[in-house]
Amino acid sequence: MRSSPDALPSGLERGLRSAYLITGTEPLLIAEACDAVREAARRRDYTDREVHFAERGFDWDALLMEAANLSLFASRRLVEVRLSSAPDVVGQKALAGLAAQPPADAVLLVSGELEWRQQKGAWVSAFEQHGVLVVAQPVDRSELPAWIRGRLARRGLTITPDAAELLADRVEGNLLAAQQEIERIALLMPGAALGSDEIAALVADSARYDVFELSAAALTAQPARALRILAGLHSEGREPPLVLWALVNDLRGLSRVAWRSERERSVDAIFRDEKIWARRQSSIKSALPRFTRDDIESLLVSAATVDRIAKGALPGDPWVALESLVARIAGVRLAA
Repeated sequence: MRSSPDALPSGLERGLRSAYLITGTEPLLIAEACDAVREAARRRDYTDREVHFAERGFDWDALLMEAANLSLFASRRLVEVRLSSAPDVVGQKALAGLAAQPPADAVLLVSGELEWRQQKGAWVSAFEQHGVLVVAQPVDRSELPAWIRGRLARRGLTITPDAAELLADRVEGNLLAAQQEIERIALLMPGAALGSDEIAALVADSARYDVFELSAAALTAQPARALRILAGLHSEGREPPLVLWALVNDLRGLSRVAWRSERERSVDAIFRDEKIWARRQSSIKSALPRFTRDDIESLLVSAATVDRIAKGALPGDPWVALESLVARIAGVRLAA
């Protein structure tokens, strides 16, 4: 069956299926859906948990053998596979087989971001046919104020439509940033009825350093300012995934614009088609002459490495890795 992050909790209340694929392009909604499956498994005494990070060179045969081995202590298992990218042909075959015939003592939870074309694969359909496919769809700008109102309502707060619009403008479509603002508001003003004045005051009193300012400074080749903002974000306790989201979002936008601008004349029309907000357009325009498409791809590969470090899949300090990535985006040539 196919589900959505909003419908998943009620489905889990009715019962736990043997295989779940949680994907899409919204990291926050993917993470929350995975948390919901984990909690449902815990409630049903799936006490063992195995986590596999499927990266380049991943041994799919080893996963299949490990999944086939029954727990030594006759306990139920949650077997997680976290995808860093779309699996190769071997991985697709392995996952399709696990979806069709999961281990008898386990629930299979596969998660990772997949673009819409990648969601058309036969292995994805196997989860929809035999288990549950949860797709986290992007929240459009027009839908974001209602999304914010709903999230605040769950925490006992009300917000006027104008105030929700103001907060939506603040986060520019970043659900992770929106969720952090919602949590902060709920902590500072529990049970409040919020209007535009209250939200404006909270926004003005928000963090001095902004992840969007960081990306803009890096793309416009201001390394000193970009690294200063990054240090400020670190000192304020911001989480590396949020910082990385802003950088990757702009790098992906830059990649799409660079590819299309080789074939099309109007950059402004490309911005409209790609739904790149006005606030981001000037920095992306500034970066276009500095980067080839190979340069951008190299930066995105480095960003994926930072993501794995932040998630604990690779050793290292994510803030040090972010510093190197920001410096490269800003035009600093680093020693090999």
